[in-house]
Formats: sequence, structure tokens, C-alpha cells
Amino acid sequence: MKIAVIGQSLFGQEVYCHLKKEGHEIVGVFTVPDKNGKADPLGLEAEKDGVPVFKFTRWRERGQALPDVVAKYQALGAELNVLPYCSQFIPMEVISAPHHGSIIYHPSLLPRHRGATAINWTLIHGDKKGGFTIFWADDGLDTGDLLLQKECEILPDDTVSTLYNRFLFPEGIKGMVQAVRLIAEGKAPRIPQPEKGATYEGIQKKETAKINWEQPAEAIHNWIRGNDKVPGAWTEACGQKLTFFNSTLNTAGLVPEGEALPIPGAHRPGVVTKRGLILFGNDDRMLLVKNIQLEDGKMIPASKFFRGEDNDTLELTEAELVTREAVRAIWQAPLPSTGLETEDTEPSSHSGSAKPLPMLPLFYLLSSRLVEEMKELCDGLELENEDIYMATTFMDFIQLLVRKLRGDDRKSECIIDYVEKAINKLILQMPHQLFIGGMFVDAEDAKTYGTINPTDGSVICQVSLAQISDVDKAVAAAKDAFENGLWGKISARDRGRLLYRLADLMEQHQEELATIEALDAGAIYTLALKTHVGMSIQTFRYFAGWCDKIQGSTIPINQARPNRNLTLTKKEPVGVCGIVIPWNYPLMMLSWKTAACLAAGNTVVIKPAQVTPLTALKFAELTLKAGIPKGVINILPGSGSLIGQRLSDHPDVRKIGFTGSTEVGKHIMKSCALSNVKKVSLELGGKSPLIIFADCDLSKAVQMGMSSVFFNKGENCIAAGRLFVEDSIHDQFVQKVVEEVRKMKIGNPLDRDTNHGPQNHQAHLQKLIEYCQRGVKEGATLVCGGNRVPLPGFFFQPTVFTDVEDHMFIAKEESFGPIMIISRFANGDVDTVLSRANATEFGLASGIFTRDISKALYVSDKLEAGTVFINTYNKTDVAAPFGGFKQSGFGKDLGEAALNEYLRVKTITVEY
Repeated sequence: MKIAVIGQSLFGQEVYCHLKKEGHEIVGVFTVPDKNGKADPLGLEAEKDGVPVFKFTRWRERGQALPDVVAKYQALGAELNVLPYCSQFIPMEVISAPHHGSIIYHPSLLPRHRGATAINWTLIHGDKKGGFTIFWADDGLDTGDLLLQKECEILPDDTVSTLYNRFLFPEGIKGMVQAVRLIAEGKAPRIPQPEKGATYEGIQKKETAKINWEQPAEAIHNWIRGNDKVPGAWTEACGQKLTFFNSTLNTAGLVPEGEALPIPGAHRPGVVTKRGLILFGNDDRMLLVKNIQLEDGKMIPASKFFRGEDNDTLELTEAELVTREAVRAIWQAPLPSTGLETEDTEPSSHSGSAKPLPMLPLFYLLSSRLVEEMKELCDGLELENEDIYMATTFMDFIQLLVRKLRGDDRKSECIIDYVEKAINKLILQMPHQLFIGGMFVDAEDAKTYGTINPTDGSVICQVSLAQISDVDKAVAAAKDAFENGLWGKISARDRGRLLYRLADLMEQHQEELATIEALDAGAIYTLALKTHVGMSIQTFRYFAGWCDKIQGSTIPINQARPNRNLTLTKKEPVGVCGIVIPWNYPLMMLSWKTAACLAAGNTVVIKPAQVTPLTALKFAELTLKAGIPKGVINILPGSGSLIGQRLSDHPDVRKIGFTGSTEVGKHIMKSCALSNVKKVSLELGGKSPLIIFADCDLSKAVQMGMSSVFFNKGENCIAAGRLFVEDSIHDQFVQKVVEEVRKMKIGNPLDRDTNHGPQNHQAHLQKLIEYCQRGVKEGATLVCGGNRVPLPGFFFQPTVFTDVEDHMFIAKEESFGPIMIISRFANGDVDTVLSRANATEFGLASGIFTRDISKALYVSDKLEAGTVFINTYNKTDVAAPFGGFKQSGFGKDLGEAALNEYLRVKTITVEY
């Protein structure tokens, strides 16, 4: 079909591109004139394709169509006009000319909200449903017959931008293409618009955006968010006009304590708190405003209203002064470049006039264009619309721009409600709320739970307890960050730079992170510093280096003569990933999966273990400081059965990475299959065998055998679940082990001479007690330990069992605690001990101690485990792949192999 595209903007460009892909012939593009040498994106795209582009300043004069303009249009012979976004007034001589007429996009469910600012009024009226309409143009104001409508839910804190980015822009483009397809197939309906329910609201202006305080809080919130960015809802207070932006009704757990802000006409004075400005409706309900624009145009966080401004203005270099003047020309250009005609701008003049009016958020278009022009001027510098929104004066914008160019990007402060504790000669500042979309927020209904210190059983603090609705918010934030945010736009090398910066920050805060790990997980501080935190830092540095080395390949395929072919592969991120981590290494397990996930270019929702959430939330704070874009990382403490299940079921999550029990892993795998066949990698249970041959270095075998079981209190996924000791050295080995066990100091994990800290939580301690009781009952010999330590916390004695036979429960089941299970095997009977070692459904790790290299390699070949240690144990490294066989799961953490878990391979074949 021959189509004329009339409009502008990125929206128009996308519709144009999609129509071309559908095979339609675009006979001409009509867009706005260039401004300052810059073409509109729609016109620029068409010019690249050699499509005729027309840039009329106007189509009519004094209400009459210009004959030469109409003649140029008619010469193209278009069968359909497509108006995806058009700010000019198009005469009916053009609208009615094609055989199929003209179709227009409008961002509301017509007949509701006819007019140019439909999105704003959808929010102002508190509509629960929004959407867009594609209709047949007529000579009325958005009154033409309906062709297609699609609706979406309006979320309580939606703004013009979120609604546009989440639904109206991406789905609107698809809708325009679908509408053209229906027309081409002769299936396009023409449904007359009903007058019942029809509304028209005029364009909002600053003078009409004043807040009426005689309303409930929800109505005031709707007014503020509906006027967000342009023109801005305002009130008079403190002798000036204050304009409010970024309003939310999510005030759960918020206490109105702070400095009062008297507001004439308001039901109650506002309150400036560390989280923003609390306002009240006449129903006494609260709403929270995050940003305030002062009368001089300065935008500040609402929490800083009474604090004044920091005097940190940068002095510009000569090169930066040159940049400033180049930016000045661009800064002054956006408003004229919209192409809006000044005639017929009052609502009353549109009745019966041919149009369409501007139908997408003007601010969004202006800021998007400025963002693109800044990127071109400043060698790819990435900005967001919000950067312009928060720097409304030219000098503010220049300061922000220079900071970004210098690598000192100071974004608006994120309010963090810390829990502070003086421990380990440090003042710990611990976030305790959910982390969603770059903000720390309360869970739905302000639900919380107490996270317990296993050293003494006390409550460390109350942590927000995520609900299903919080999962949906976090996934939406991650999806938006993946599809529309900076994360997918920056180069792979810049992505690596941010991960390096994050690793550096983790290193700067390593003592604090290790102390939190000791406090919340019971980890020995010295071990936490080296392993829990140290390996986490190494992991992020390792994968930061991989970011710009993720490559495809070229593949020779059979030629279809006389043509030739080029086949290549690309490795792409999968999208939103869900990561569910265990409680034994809270930060390290998070890092193993998250670093690979982010290096591959994905975004993530992380569910830390409910009993150990605090290092994950401190990690979230460090991601903010590192400059990781909002929404890329989201963290939800909460129940695995609720939060983990929702992540597994969620249709927008494309990959689950899980470490935990085999039972739960099977359930997750089933949910991933039934939901949307999402990718999944599982690191599950283990019963890792350690075979100690008589020809080993016995001292080393004792030392490493102890470590293989008691490392990290036995809460170690690859812990040696069963030791097979050759008969001739069995008794000597046991004697030396018991001697060493009795030397171990049990106590406070923050004491530097402690060897053995508390188990992670009460339920696990009880499980270990029952495990030992069952071992004794079945006839195994309890050599030492097996009981709770008489201390206030969850301490359990390091334990040794001997005479363990293959049929016993403790020989087959994992304890996940400091319990050494020792069995004999006959001298020289290598194949029998191998058979016994492999007689398990688990296959995570294994170990061998022998001086005979041939025996070591033979046994390592036969052992059915993802990792085999020879004359060592627990020696994992960030570059070495880690993962299990059989019911210990599949997929890999660490090493290059881990990247493949978070990538998809696309094959592209070109014939030439």
C-alpha cells in the first residue's frame, strides 16, 4: 500500500521504520522544518532511505489550505495517510484525499480525553484504565470513527513519562502497524464514537495548574502527577511559588516528623522529612513529594528545602567554556523545533477544524531531542530525560554536564533510612527497605520482619518484607531499565567500567560488609573479610573485564550458487533475570550470579535469603554510588515461597539463577517451564565425597579434611559430606582430626581468634541436632560433638562420626553443618570406593588425597561431580567454572561459562 507519513519525533520514526519492514511503500514523509541544522528523527530516517521528505513550515494560512502545498502532496498518489504524531494543522483537502483516508494515534481511550494533553488528564482524573486509540481523521477534534483501541492499567504512582514509556510508546507503535495491516487486509472497522462519556479538557497552563487543597490526598496526588514536568502543579508557600514533582501515595511506614512547611489553604502544614515533603489532603491522608522547583527555576530534592544549597559550583576550563557555548545554541533550540503553529492554539478554535493536534507529551519530545543532541556533541555522553528535568536552568544543566564529562556525576540524593549500630569499631549504616528502581522503599502495607543475630538470638533490625505486588514493581523497573534505560544503550566497555567502580566501592567498604556478614549470617569476621567479601570483589572485577569481550563468530555454510552467504552469530542478553540466593554466603552467592548477569547486559531482581538480607541491601546502596542506572538492580528480601515463586512464574522474567536445596530447585524448574519456558540454572544439594588414600600426605589430608567439613561452620555447598579413609590410616586420621577439633575456639564471630561461629539460624541448628540423633540411633559412632553449645546464640559443636555404613541416613543425606562423616574402605580397593562415592544422586564436588598422580587422575575421571579437588579442597576461583552434575543441578557460576547462562545466541545469515 502507498502510504504518506505525516508527523515527527522518535515515535513517528519508529512507525515509519515498522511500516517499511511490513513491505509498504512510503511515497513521502511530511515533517517539521530543520532547526539549527538539525533534522527531525522521522525526516532524517526517510532521507537515509531516499524517500521524498517535505518540511512545510505550515499547511494553511488564515484557515485556508495553501494550494502549492496541497499540490505537492497530491502528486505522490498516497492511498493512506498515517499520522503517528503530528503537531501541525493538516487541512481536510489532505486528510480526505487518499482512497483509504487518514488514521491518527491518540493517547487516550476515546471519546474520553479528547484534546492535546490526554495523558495528563488521564492521570489528573485518577482513571484506573488508560490506553490509546487509532481513529479515522475527520474535521472534528478527535471525533473520528474508531479503528483500534488498546488499554492498560494505570498504576498508583504512574507519571506521564512512565505511562508513555511503559505502554503508550511501545504498544502505540505496534498498534499503528496493526491498524495499517487491518486496512490493507480490508478488515479495518469504522466504529462511530459515542458522545456518552466524551470529555475534552484544554491544554494545561501554569496559571491553571495551582493546587486546590480542598480535596482528598489521592486527588492532590493525581493533580501533581498529571501536571508533572509540564506545566507543574504549584502552590504558594514561604513567600514564593513552589512547584511539586514526583508525587507518591506510597507512604507506608512514613512518620510525619520533620520541619513544618505552612501552606495557605492546606488542610494541614506540610512536613519536610528526610524522604521528602509530606502533604495532607482534607481526608488527613498523606502523600509524599520528592522534588520541588523554586520560583527561580531551581529544582531541589524536597528533603533539602530548609537546608540550603551546597556551594560546589565548578569552575570551567577553557575547553569546557567552548562546550558551554556550543550547548547554549542547542539549549535554546528545542521549543521552536517542535513545529507548533501559533495560530489556532486555543481549544475553542479547533471545533470543526482539520488537524491533528500535538498528542504526545511535549516535554518528553523536547528532552529526548536534547539528550540526542548532547550525545552527538559530547562524543556519546549518555543523559536521561530526568537530567534535564532536574536542571531546569541553563547553568544548572552546564554544571551537571561538566560533572558527567569529568566522571563526577552527582545525581539527586537517594534517601536511605539507615539502621545504625556501633560494632567492631565501626558505625554500621544498614539499609533495611526493599530496593526497587533505584530507590529504597517500604514493602506493600509496610510489612516487615526481624532479622536475627545468630550470635545471641537478638533482633538486629526490622527489614521490609516483600509481597507479590513488590515483585511486579521490581520486574517492571528491571524491564523498563533493560528496554528503555541507559544500561542497554551504553557501550559494553562503559558497562565494564561501572562494574569495576562497583568492585572498588565494595573494597572501600569491605570491613563494613564483613562486619554485617558476621552480624547477620554468623560468619567468622576474618573469613568474611577474605572469602565472603574478598571473593565477591574479585568476582565483579573478573566479570567487569568480560563485558567488552563477549563475541560471536562467523560460520562457513553451504553456498547456494551463484549467491554467496555470510553467517554470523551474536550473543545477546536475555533480559530481566531473577536471582535467588542462599543464606550461607549471602554476599558471595549474590556476586557470583549477579556479576555475570550484569556483565552480559541483563537487568536483575535479586531475592536474598530471608534470614540474611543485610549485605544485599548494603550492596544495593553501593550500586547507587557506583552509578549503576536505576532499575538495573532490584533487591527484595522476603519469603522464598512467595517472592521466589512469583519470580519463577513471572512472564517478564527470562532467566532464573538459583542456589539452594534440590527439592526447591525442582519446583523452580517446573514453574519456569510452565510460565514462559524461561532459562534456569540450578546449584542444588550436595553430598560431596572426599577419598583419602593411605599414600597421601597425612598432615595435609587432616588439615584439608578439617577445612572440607568445618569451613564456614559447615554451611558450605561443596563441604565434604562423607570422607572415605583407607583402612590402614583410618584410626590415625581420626585421632589427629579429633585432636584438632578440640583445639577449635567456638564463640563470637567478631573475635579475631574465633575459629567456629554460630549456625545461621535456629531452625538449622535444630536440624543438625536431629541429624546427629538419627546417626547415633542408626549405629554410627559419635566420636565427638553432636550437641548444642551452651551459649546464648545458635552454636553447635564440631562433630565427628565414624563407623558410618552406606545404608545410614547420615551417609546419604547432606547435613549442611559442621559434621564429619567418616567411612572406611579396604586397602587398595580403588574401584569399590569409587562405586560407593558415586552411589548418590548428588554430584556437586569431590576430593582426592594421594601422592600417586596416576591414581589421582584415574579417580578424578571416574568421579561423577562438577568439581574434583586433588590434594586440596575448597579451592574455588572466579575464573574456574563451578556447578554440579545429577541432582546437584546444572549450569555454571564463575568463569567464562557463567556468561553463557545469561546470554542467548542469535544466528544471522546474509546472502550476497
